[in-house]
Amino acid sequence: MKVQKRRRMENKTDYGKREKLLKSHGPRLVFRKTNRYVLGQYVISKNAQDLVQIGATSKDLLAYGWPKEFEGSLKSLTASYLTGMLIAKKIVSQKLPSPILDLGMLRILHKTKIYAFIKGVNDGGVKIKCDPSLFPDEERIKGKYLKKDFSKTFDAIKSKIMGAK
Repeated sequence: MKVQKRRRMENKTDYGKREKLLKSHGPRLVFRKTNRYVLGQYVISKNAQDLVQIGATSKDLLAYGWPKEFEGSLKSLTASYLTGMLIAKKIVSQKLPSPILDLGMLRILHKTKIYAFIKGVNDGGVKIKCDPSLFPDEERIKGKYLKKDFSKTFDAIKSKIMGAK
């Protein structure tokens, strides 16, 4: 009988996937969702211990002009895209090698926050292989689906991120 690991029973870690990622010896770009935010981390592993070198959360977007009235939307598809762009800019500015995407135990559905994040990372200058047909529509990324049209604010935040180091 195989011993069940606690984190697997709690649906937190897929040890088969983790072993493959660790054997690659490359850096990983980790994407996670919480109840309020999305976050991305640039992680390197040494001796099966993870070291986060760069991190970005959608909460960081408040510093780039994310409106207070949309603070509840920091887990939206738009926030995922901008968070991906933000972490990509940090990776490019520190001249770090291109990472492998690590989605953990997330369920992968097309045209969702995961793919918005990947598109943001790609648009930010870090190349991650992905079929462009899986990305959400441009209107959804810009936030036209939100209660109030977010596209003008989106363009302003995007330009601030692109100009930031």
